[in-house]
Amino acid sequence: MNKTITLYRPTGPNELELVKGSGFTKWPPRLPEQPIFYPVTNERYAREIATKWNIKASKIGYVTKFEVQKSFMDRYDIHTVGASYHTEWWIPAEELEELNANIVGKIEVIGTYTDKEKE
Repeated sequence: MNKTITLYRPTGPNELELVKGSGFTKWPPRLPEQPIFYPVTNERYAREIATKWNIKASKIGYVTKFEVQKSFMDRYDIHTVGASYHTEWWIPAEELEELNANIVGKIEVIGTYTDKEKE
């Protein structure tokens, strides 16, 4: 049986629409100013980003969850970028299609946050 790793991704409405357009099966290509795709390791951190950054930018933030083949994720290190739970993978934009090919199942929206809600 293939092992998977659970990844979380805070996202705004524009990116989520592109994910929805793929049937919730892949992430859209990065923009030129986005050289890295940053999925995070835990829901707490994803929710914090969605509520503090995505809401500020677009009045709504989402937290998504998806499974990726462990054999693919094993090539990336986890980076701590703040508090001990601020942990994320750094996937180069040019490797995003390969990550998409290693997603198992669907990308799920597990949280929706608006500026009317507090974390």
